[in-house]
Amino acid sequence: MKQPCVYILASRRNGTLYVGVTSNPVQRIWQHKNDLADGFTRKYAIHDLVWFELHETMESAIGREKSIKEWQRAWKLKLIEASNPQWCDLYDSIC
Repeated sequence: MKQPCVYILASRRNGTLYVGVTSNPVQRIWQHKNDLADGFTRKYAIHDLVWFELHETMESAIGREKSIKEWQRAWKLKLIEASNPQWCDLYDSIC
């Protein structure tokens, strides 16, 4: 699936969060889940897709990612819980 996307991964409910952007969500999230993405998500075992938002262009997705990264943690938690109150892993819904 080639589609600009902003996403939030979590290590667990209310755990460590990671905000990212990609043009290929299925592939990128799979890389995170299998620890093929070096860095923060591998170090802190952040594997669950808890929120995502599709965009028409990469420019709008990048802008949204930058905005969310500046948010307070409480705002990110509200964003997740508004659409995913159980913090389910949404990866299968994008495959």
